Order: sequence, then structure tokens, then C-alpha cells
Amino acid sequence: MTDVETARTAEGTTRSGRAVVARGLYAGPTADTPDDMYVEIVRGRAERRRDRMRVGEFSHVSTNTYFGRFPASYWQRWATATEVRFEGRFRGRGRVMLRASDTNGVPRTLAVHDTEAEDLALSATLDRFLDGGGLWIEITTDDAEVELSDARWTVAAPATHRHASMVICTHNRPVDCLTTLRTVVEDQDALAVLDRVLVVDQGSDRVEDQPGYAAVAEELGDRLRYITQSNLGGAGGFTRGLYELVERGTDPDTDVLLMDDDVRCEPEVVVRLTAFARHTAVPTIVGAQMLNLLHPTQVIAGAECADFIELACGRRPEGAVGESDVTGYFPDGTKNVQDRRVDADYNGWWACLIPAEVTRAIGYPLPFFFQWDDVEYGYRARAHGYPTVTLPGAGLWHADFQWKDWDDWRRYFNHRNAMITAALHSDFPVRAIGRTLYDHLVRYVLAMNYGLAATLIKAVDDFLAGPDVLADGGVSAAFSIQEERRRYTETTLHGVHDVPGLASVEMPIARAGFEPSRPGLVKLKRAVQQATGRVPRHGGLIGAGEAHWWHVSLFDRVAVVDAGENGVRLRRRDAEHLRDLTRESARVLWRFAREGSAAAERWRAARPALTTAESWGRFFGLDDADSR
Repeated sequence: MTDVETARTAEGTTRSGRAVVARGLYAGPTADTPDDMYVEIVRGRAERRRDRMRVGEFSHVSTNTYFGRFPASYWQRWATATEVRFEGRFRGRGRVMLRASDTNGVPRTLAVHDTEAEDLALSATLDRFLDGGGLWIEITTDDAEVELSDARWTVAAPATHRHASMVICTHNRPVDCLTTLRTVVEDQDALAVLDRVLVVDQGSDRVEDQPGYAAVAEELGDRLRYITQSNLGGAGGFTRGLYELVERGTDPDTDVLLMDDDVRCEPEVVVRLTAFARHTAVPTIVGAQMLNLLHPTQVIAGAECADFIELACGRRPEGAVGESDVTGYFPDGTKNVQDRRVDADYNGWWACLIPAEVTRAIGYPLPFFFQWDDVEYGYRARAHGYPTVTLPGAGLWHADFQWKDWDDWRRYFNHRNAMITAALHSDFPVRAIGRTLYDHLVRYVLAMNYGLAATLIKAVDDFLAGPDVLADGGVSAAFSIQEERRRYTETTLHGVHDVPGLASVEMPIARAGFEPSRPGLVKLKRAVQQATGRVPRHGGLIGAGEAHWWHVSLFDRVAVVDAGENGVRLRRRDAEHLRDLTRESARVLWRFAREGSAAAERWRAARPALTTAESWGRFFGLDDADSR
């Protein structure tokens, strides 16, 4: 293999006509990214750099890692490629092994080569990975060093070329957005696969006003389009990007990569998602996995699905890795790297690629403002025959979800949009969903989460009101729920030294006991105690992880640590709130039981009109004036 034959072109292919679908990387994009996510030193020593590594004498390294593996099972199941090749430039002397695993993580060796100074290619047929397994390389040395550079995984180039563009939606996170842009711009291979980069800025603190934006804009040149609009939430920002590329774009075969603004971007995600999408057998939504920003070796889920009865998303299919260290090992010695192939029902829009054909066939996202828009779109696509694949080894870092507090005005959209999505993509069992709503309301009220109970009541009322609540894209709902929650003092976050009416000595740590074995009876007992004021405890400080309803409801007033651990919320027993919210809960649950099925039918009937280009053009104000 000559240098000319292996050189990569701007389209992500080698000049020999093979497509680069993943690069060999040995360190992260930032200094605080763990190198073991890319290559593991099994024995000895190695110098790991972004695009090359030097393996010392008498050493052993392996790319059986999160970013180092090739997800062979997913390529065999969803793509048309039948063979993959590892290519790399070696200098020095060592032994290179092409290794594979099965669905249980048990390794096998496919090829062994003793290399000196040469360009090496090792091939594997994608024919024994349908249930699971991946590919990686291992290098061992004796009394000499070896250096590997310019490594990549390649497959035969597709017959037709697809274009790809990236959309970043942002709202008052200009520094984060600019950092994400700069990360992509500085990676020439990632930038080379993008025809356009759209920034949809919905905030008052503009990205274009940041120092350094001009340099990034100059580097992107004609590829960049910067759009400003009023805040329509994440759904409105991402949909604007889709709209511009699908309705106003010139290429019918294009892929739209949606990306959050507040991520630590691994630019390799651009390479891997776009390459996989170009080889799928049918148009496929291809999503990246989310890694926890504060715990960078943790993947939140190998794939995700929703539970429409529990009104919960973020559930993991059986066998999917989740909230665990992907650099760790299982007791049997196998690596925690998602060998078993699992199917996704949707993918979060921290980084998710949507082919234009899918949008043309199923319409645009619902005007949800935010929360559940990605879930609903994935389920809608699947109903129309377009799968979602969450691709292992394609990941970036996002703020840890468990460090975000649940007691927030955004929960209105979570609850309301969950009900709408359940109405659209399930048979909507009103009685079962009603039990879920009852359980939430009881827990909220007993735990003195009065504002959260009011938030859920409004969400149910607005679901029952029907599709007219989306007439402005959710803008008025965002304002009204924030105003509603101001009536409840426990929704305010305080510094731990500034808790009104609760001195530091009145806040000893109050540990939670065991979860009750008979929760129904405990709920009844706590309800009586809360209603009569005969609670057994009168002050304390409860940690975020112990703020269970059965524990918080023991108190007359208590400070509860916010999930982000940067302050506390003071929950105080309020007889008036308790009485009013109990009455309102009974009212809305009775109404849901009577009207839930009819409301679901109205949502199903309205969906086609809500997801059209014309409807979204009205939200964007494009009927009256051209976009900037």
C-alpha cells in the first residue's frame, strides 16, 4: 500500500476508493479526557497522543476500548458493507493482532502480523457479529519500540455520495456554543465531511458577540449560517435547522446532524455518525451515546426506550450498558464495552443525525418547546419504517442528568409532553396512566413539593385541553408555569447559610431509613400526620439522594439539598397548600379518567397539521419576513 493509495480526501475516503468510517485515536480532544477511553496499556508503557502512539519495549496495548473498537455487530445488522479493514502506518518492530469478540465479550484472534516499517492493512468479514461483538487491534513488543499513526477503519465506498450538515441550537450559552464550534473547526477530518454548519441562536446573549467568533466564522466561511430567532426551545431551534436544510436546501440526499451547544464535543462523533449513515440499508436515524461530563468514563445508556405507562423516558433495553464505567471489567474478565447489540427506540439530540428522507416522509418534530421532542420523533420514525441506531463508540460528554434537579419549571414540559407522546405512540391505557399520575401527585404533596404538584396538575390540564396549547410553540406555557411556581416558596433555591427561618443548628443531617414495604399504608399515615401537623420531626438537612417522599414527609420543615449540590430548598408544611393541592389533584385525576381517551384522539388527529413545514414556517415568522 503506497502513501498515495492511502491518503485521505476531503470527502472522508481514501484515494483507493475506500471510505473512512472511524479514525484510530489514542487520546481525547482535551487534556482531562481519560486516555483509557481510547487505548489501554495492558502491560509496560506507551506514549499516547491524539493521532499516534508509541509502544515501548516489552509492552502490550489494546484498543478494546470505548473509542478504540469498531462496532462490527451494528455494521453487520444495519449497514450494507460486508468487510472492514484496519489500516495504519507502523514504524519500528512489533506484533499486531486483529481481534474480535462475540455477544458475550469472549475474544478471538482474526489475524496476526509481525510488522517493521510498513503500511499495514488487516481485513475482517462482517459475517459473525449479528448478535453482538466488535473489532479492535492489539500490539505487543519485545526488545524494540513501535509507533502507529494514520490509523483508520475503512469500508468500500458507497455507490452514491450523501451530504451532511450540522445544526447547533443555543440559548444564552454563547461560550459553550463557541467552544463546540471551535472543536469541530479545528478537526479537519470532521470538518471535511460537513457541507454546512448552522447555528440557531435563540438567546439574548449572542454567540456572534463573543471574542473569537469572528475567527471561527472566517475559518468556516460560506459553510456557516448564523440564524437568530425568538426562543422556541430546543424543539424550535433544532427544527429550524432541519427546516433550512430540508425545505430550503438544494441537495435531496442530505443528513442533518443535530448537536447540543453545551457538550464537550468529541469531533470524531461527526466522522462516525455521518459515515455510518452513508452505508445503512435504509434511511436511518443515527445517534451518539451520551457520556457524563463530570464522570467522563460513564455512558448513561447503550440505547434508550420509553415507558408510556410510567410516562418515563431514558429506560434501557435489556443488555444495554448504562450509568457504568466503560473502562472497567466484569467479574469474568470481559470489558464493559457493550458487546451485545441492542436496539434503540429513539436517541437524545445531544448528537443525532436525521436523514432528510425521514423528515420528508414523517414531517417535522412537534412544537414541544423542549423535553420528549426527540423521543416522539424517534417513535414516529420507527412507526414509518425508519429505525434509530445508537452507535457504540460515537459519543460526547454532556452534563450529568443526575446532577439536575427534578423540582424545576421544565418538568411541566416533561410531564405534558410525555402524555402527548404516549397518546400518539401507545394505546394510551387511561386507567394505568392515571395510577401513575396519582402516584406522582401523592408523592409530591406529601413531600411538600407543592410547586411540583402544581406543575403536574397544569401539565395534565393542558394535555386535556388539547392541541391548541401548542399554538405558539410552547412559549406562553413556559412563561405561565414559571409564574405559577412562584406561589410556592420551596421552589426557590437558597444558599446553605441563608435558609429563611432555619438556622444552621436546626439543620443536622437527617438520614433516610429503608423504603417502606407497605407504601400504601405509609402514605395514608403520612397524609394524616401532614394534615394534622402531628409530624414526628421538625427540622433537618436531607441530602439530594435521600429526599424520598416517605422521609421528607416526616418533617414540619426541612432543607433539601438540590441535585446539583449548590444550594438547598426549604420545604415547609403548609396546610392551605396541602388542602388546595389535594382538592386540585382529585379534580384533575377525575377529569383525566373521564376525558383522557378523547384527548388522546384529538392529539392523534392534530399531529399531521402540527408537524408540517407550513406550521413551523409560521412559528419562525417566515410568512412575514425572510430569515436572517
